[in-house]
Amino acid sequence: MKRKIAAIFAADIAGYSRLVAEDEEETLRRLASYRQVTDDFIAKGGGRIFNTAGDAVLAEFPSAVEAVRCAIDIQESLRTRNMAYPPSRQMAFRMGITIGDVVERDGDLLGDGVNIAARLEGLAEVGGICISRAVHEQVANKLSVQFADIGAQEVKNIPTPVHAYMVAMRRDDGTYATPQVKKSAKPQGATQPNWMWPVAVTVVSLAAIGVGGFLYFTKLESSATKVASPSSMARPAPAPSAIAAVPAPVPAAKAPDSPSPQPPSPSPSVVASVDRFVAASIPFISDRARASFATDYVPAADFKAFALNVGGFNAFVTAQPSEEVARGAAIEQCQKRAEAAQSPRKCELYAVGDAIVYAHGKPPLPPLPWIRRDGATEQPFVAKNVPLARDPAKARLEAVYVPARRNKALAIGPGGGVLFFPIALETTEEAVRRALESCGGIASVPCIVVAVNDDFVVPIPTTLKVTGFFRATGSTMISADAREDVARRISEAQSGWNAVAVGAAGRPGLALKATSEQAAINEALADCVKRDSNCQIIGIGPFSVGPN
Repeated sequence: MKRKIAAIFAADIAGYSRLVAEDEEETLRRLASYRQVTDDFIAKGGGRIFNTAGDAVLAEFPSAVEAVRCAIDIQESLRTRNMAYPPSRQMAFRMGITIGDVVERDGDLLGDGVNIAARLEGLAEVGGICISRAVHEQVANKLSVQFADIGAQEVKNIPTPVHAYMVAMRRDDGTYATPQVKKSAKPQGATQPNWMWPVAVTVVSLAAIGVGGFLYFTKLESSATKVASPSSMARPAPAPSAIAAVPAPVPAAKAPDSPSPQPPSPSPSVVASVDRFVAASIPFISDRARASFATDYVPAADFKAFALNVGGFNAFVTAQPSEEVARGAAIEQCQKRAEAAQSPRKCELYAVGDAIVYAHGKPPLPPLPWIRRDGATEQPFVAKNVPLARDPAKARLEAVYVPARRNKALAIGPGGGVLFFPIALETTEEAVRRALESCGGIASVPCIVVAVNDDFVVPIPTTLKVTGFFRATGSTMISADAREDVARRISEAQSGWNAVAVGAAGRPGLALKATSEQAAINEALADCVKRDSNCQIIGIGPFSVGPN
């Protein structure tokens, strides 16, 4: 590991989850196109992408000027592309840029600089750019750009306010829009004169005494038959062995790993779910850890809390003096374990007492069965053939997944921005479950398992380029009256190679249970030309495809 100063660029798409929910295939296709634009501008500006996840991008630049210029170029290019779509379907990035001290590890960057860039991106307007004061000082006199000072901003997980500026983006008529100035962090003591503090303290103290007395006697009454646990800390659960790969080398998940481009959601301050704590349904963690929680956490005395991250790192505490202490201790212990393993994903509360408070619900999963073993389509695993993965991710798979011992599984997200592969687990079923849960938790959409142990377990196209996941019911290229039938016939063909072709009028041609990829392509095209013209292959197995 080495330290360095770098300009950090963070970007993600505003409203991405909604866009995917409305039209997954079209959104993912456009995301791939827009990502090509961002990647090209970053490379031209001398930048390097070090982490991605779904719609998010993290990059470093040797120059703050080049980072800001690159961000402006990207926004203006994408603004032009968005003109072809209605406002509800436009895909616009928010961007944040700062200069900071970061640690480089295996090509990934970690540290406050990455965290602050992600937070600045959250402050930016849709289609806008937010920069730190350090960046503003570097670029103010070097670029013909206007800025709006939005003052010191309170941001999550950063102890001191971040002074930020908005970049004024150019309108269609060549003028510059004035960014909306966000509310600055209030200076300490600004809301009350000093002489009011004794009065405020007195009032709060009296209220606390009254409430404390009420809670004290209520607690005595409700716990008269309880026996307090003598332990102040449950024994730690075994640390997970999962390693996540992303389109840039990372130690443990884009995912996250570096403060992920996708910033963690705030820990809930109130119970977000009335579900009761059931150890066997906890996502992300190992089967052994689930068993430990069933025996050690579930029957334990209050106050207790349990925290985890999407990479599977976790910790719980029991018999604490208060709920607040339990919450803090669980988060702290979980975070220490995650950081010790270089996992960039932040820990969040999963349960407080026996109530689930996890704000994100269950991770999205594909329908069962999650894998189908088929000798006709299975092939030996080759890292360079993993669909949708970028070169850095393929290199990491070659270095980590290939030599890892069983049991292991590889799940990928629809845009290729998320790959997750737990390794060295006790069973294949556990490896598959954890791969899908963590990948889905990071991508926010269901992933698919493409490899188990040393084999690909889905058909991997090699003659055409994989562009995403194929879903017949959501394909706008297939005529609306034929989509359900195509989906049904494909679902019934559970072995061999399947392919879908479509013509100019949207009439489909199918190949089902073919003996090879090329045979499936030939059969689908032959079936399509019977009822349409200008036929082309749009799907092979679970993937949408296009020309190489």
